[in-house]
Amino acid sequence: MSYLKDNFLLTTKTAEKLYFNYAKDMPIFDYHCHLPETQLLENAEFNDIFEIWLKGDHYKWRLMRNYGIDEEYITGDKSNKEKFLTYCKVLGTAFGNPLYHWSQVELKEFFNCEIEINQENANLIWDWCNDYIKLNHITPRSLIEKSNVTHIFTTNEIFDDLTTFEKLAKTDYKFKVIPAFRADKIMNVEAKGYKGFVEKLSSLTHPVIDMDSLEKAIEIRLNEFIKVGTTAADVALERVCPIADREQAEKVFVKAINGEQVSLAESEIFKGYFTYFLFKLYAKYDIATELHVGAMRNNNTKMLNKLGLDTGYDSISDANSIYNMSRLFDRLDGENSLPKTIVFNLNPKMNTEIMTLIGSFQSSEARGKLQYGPAWWFLDNKVGMEKHLEDLTATGHLGVFVGMLTDSRSLLSYPRHHYFRRILCSYLGGMMEKGEMTQDIEFVGKVVKDICYNNAINYLKMN
Repeated sequence: MSYLKDNFLLTTKTAEKLYFNYAKDMPIFDYHCHLPETQLLENAEFNDIFEIWLKGDHYKWRLMRNYGIDEEYITGDKSNKEKFLTYCKVLGTAFGNPLYHWSQVELKEFFNCEIEINQENANLIWDWCNDYIKLNHITPRSLIEKSNVTHIFTTNEIFDDLTTFEKLAKTDYKFKVIPAFRADKIMNVEAKGYKGFVEKLSSLTHPVIDMDSLEKAIEIRLNEFIKVGTTAADVALERVCPIADREQAEKVFVKAINGEQVSLAESEIFKGYFTYFLFKLYAKYDIATELHVGAMRNNNTKMLNKLGLDTGYDSISDANSIYNMSRLFDRLDGENSLPKTIVFNLNPKMNTEIMTLIGSFQSSEARGKLQYGPAWWFLDNKVGMEKHLEDLTATGHLGVFVGMLTDSRSLLSYPRHHYFRRILCSYLGGMMEKGEMTQDIEFVGKVVKDICYNNAINYLKMN
């Protein structure tokens, strides 16, 4: 039997009331994730628990590497069962890691399995879950609908095929799948294969040979995304670069599409201008902008060459771009071109700096026009969420917060919303019992419901 109890992470009786009476049954809006839309459309039945639980999940891969597991048992040629048994062994001693909690909750929620995860029980769990999958014909759709998800924003590059979303819109699924617009592969001018990315964009629009044709092509594609429901865009940067002169940026761009190597300094010139351009474009079309900062990517060159991108070799950066972010927001605000923006920060040292900065650019255009996004990636754990809530309430306004997301490639990630909801209710319940805030639980419960779902629905125009 698992260690999980109904009051898991709920530290007071008031927290329990807030969670069970107000938070637990609220729907889920996953406004930033990396689920493949083609998998959602195909909706094929799974063969075993590995395919759902471990395949493509670099959170779990990192944990196994930290234990010292050989890569053959992670992304290599070992069988699905061998990889699964190895993960169970590793998880058994990962006390305090969010995966220790998430994985146990996932077994209970999706497979009705309450066996404690460890090496001794691994074979039993493997058989139990695989029998459950076959008996219940588990598919991506069934997992998402079981989680009470109403909307999913996938993350799609500017040149991705949108016909899948048109087909998804015609299904009878109980949830909507909408792409968030992302131009990162055009942003990262120093990347290998950059010329090919621009050629893909050209094939969908018109020949892209200079900054003018690039900007027009991006606007064309954004409008194509809007036609299938897009209301949000993603921008991912290690740090915000200074806004550069357009002519300087164009020189760098032309150099890159001619196949010449671009230096770090040149790439920052292009990124500085291009970020500014994208924000202005998103403001023009009332597209909410999800700005992700603070990730230092692809640290391990050997493994990047072997496995490719997004395989668990990223980390937290200490690059401090608060001044450049200030100048970006200030210039856009002065030009009446600052879009609704959610800032996702990966370095907890910068919580209050960013929180206080966005407080300088709010307006009545939207409740919480500039948002401090939820604890993200390496921070979506108990410690990170608690610190996030402390910093947000100390320097911002909790009542307008747009709440949790998964930022995941795993279909089993939705219990992370309830992980957050329990921590939120524990945080507020603790303050209520200490006499630090109103005792009107119905009033507080409404705020909890808004943070769990309603705020994000309204902010991202899904109502």
